[in-house]
Amino acid sequence: MDTATADLQSPHPWSLLYADDVCLSETENCLALQTQTQAWKDRLSENGMRLNIKKTEYLECGPQTNSAITIDGEPLTKVAQFKYLGSLVTSDCETLPDARLRVNTAWMKWHQVSGVLCDKRIPIYLKAKVYKSIVRPVALYGSECWPATTKHEQALHTMEMKMLRWPLGLTRLDRARNDDVRKQWGVTPITDKMREARLRWYGHVVHSDKNSIAKTAQQLDLEGNRPQGRPKKRWMDRIKDDMKAVNVTPEDALDRKKWRKACKIADPASRDINR
Repeated sequence: MDTATADLQSPHPWSLLYADDVCLSETENCLALQTQTQAWKDRLSENGMRLNIKKTEYLECGPQTNSAITIDGEPLTKVAQFKYLGSLVTSDCETLPDARLRVNTAWMKWHQVSGVLCDKRIPIYLKAKVYKSIVRPVALYGSECWPATTKHEQALHTMEMKMLRWPLGLTRLDRARNDDVRKQWGVTPITDKMREARLRWYGHVVHSDKNSIAKTAQQLDLEGNRPQGRPKKRWMDRIKDDMKAVNVTPEDALDRKKWRKACKIADPASRDINR
């Protein structure tokens, strides 16, 4: 498919291909996107492939209009949000719904391994390994690309503390401090791991080729005029805050070893009295 549609593909990120999933974007109007989608449909048909119109969805970002896209006379389903490669894309360009989706997905994974996490016969250091290797990565998937705000961090923080308190049988009546619970598990705050992921990804962006999709996305994040009043936080704004927190500069990202050492946040050792 990549070869057959090579001349139809726009520069990234306006055309994204992953296996048999295709994401087409257009900045002008829906008519241009309709023309582009129709060209893809015809080209795929010429090469023995088929565009599933019933599964193809159309999303309009920003102010909503009554526009519609039709392919061979059949209208595409217009949605307010859709999932692409595990991440939730919304019409208002907010990432908080994606964070909530990560929370729900992490809880599903937590319930799958709850037989281990809630088993009193299993030492807590093994439970911590299960949590850190199976549950937490699901919650952090894609978080390195969020312009994370306090709401993003609060959603994941609340999720993590519930997951850590439940196997210990702790409730609010026990008045156990979050720091003490984390020390018992040997788990660093998930907000710190979010910062580590963002800085690690920023290091990849700095070292990437100027024509790479990561570098293009960074440039698009910095473009455009910002409205009056308090503007929304951009990804680079959050990266600047993260670099200030760990006392590094953009020039430090050129030194891979130094950057990795500055950004890495290790989990503390668990306090397992039975170990």
